[in-house]
Amino acid sequence: MAFKLKDIQDPIASEMLEFEKKFRASMKSNVLLLDKIMSYIVKRKGKQMRPMFVFLSAGVTGKIDESTYRGASLIELLHTATLVHDDVVDDANYRRGFFSINALWKNKIAVLVGDYLLSRGLLLSIDNDDVNLLKIVSEAVKEMSEGELLQIEKARKLDITEDVYFEIIRQKTASLISSCCAVGACSSGASEHQTQLMKSFGEKVGMAFQIKDDLFDYGSDEIGKPLGIDIKEKKMTLPLIYALNHASWSDKRNIIYLVKNKSHRPKKVAEVIAFVKESGGIEYAEQVMEKFYADACKILDQFPESAYRTSLSQLVQFTIERTK
Repeated sequence: MAFKLKDIQDPIASEMLEFEKKFRASMKSNVLLLDKIMSYIVKRKGKQMRPMFVFLSAGVTGKIDESTYRGASLIELLHTATLVHDDVVDDANYRRGFFSINALWKNKIAVLVGDYLLSRGLLLSIDNDDVNLLKIVSEAVKEMSEGELLQIEKARKLDITEDVYFEIIRQKTASLISSCCAVGACSSGASEHQTQLMKSFGEKVGMAFQIKDDLFDYGSDEIGKPLGIDIKEKKMTLPLIYALNHASWSDKRNIIYLVKNKSHRPKKVAEVIAFVKESGGIEYAEQVMEKFYADACKILDQFPESAYRTSLSQLVQFTIERTK
């Protein structure tokens, strides 16, 4: 059954509206240029799944209170900072169909805006003695940077094993979702054990989420992400890693040569995609994704039944059934 985000949000609908106001306030600046850029950032927000994970996790484990709002704002501020910096690093002109900050205001301003967001997040926590929340989120930002650098290092040689791939996506993607769930739990007065359970739950969800994202690279054209982007960027994802591990020596050599040297040619990218499909790489990645999903559900089932738990379960299902 396909769930709509609006329905999933139901138990926290008023909290999400309140959060939007508080988040806007946390980004205010007296510098006109900065305030203009902050307004632009708020306007282009996406599905807001990160705050949803925070509030639903808090509801599952305890009581949503002021520190939950600050925790959700902290994650959004620090994560937005990393995205602004990422766009500079990648020389990207768009994010979610909007112009990136660096495309509109140039790199120098974008880097400074990222620094500003980072410091706003740090101060929000320090001013309110949310050291435990700051520790969780800072750990995630550290992991995300390490994952990104590990991927860059491995992309040069294209020698990624499954284990290294899992480590990269755990750091790059899963660490953020796991920090959302841990922050939600921690802010609600949950025990250390419950907070760790929610962190582990978020990590499993993040792993499934990223594998789903990687599968879009091999899907049909109507899906949001264009085909073969990862291949063009020489990113080794699970379907391709599996296919290479089960290929003959000559096939493996040929495919690695195509990814390394010919991935700018659509015909050659199509050849790699066909090879992965024929090798069972898609089915294998789907099985691994389903296993992470099942593990996440098992953890969630350890908490008492509630509207929050139902919505959180639906949100997880939404992340792996989404079509873009």
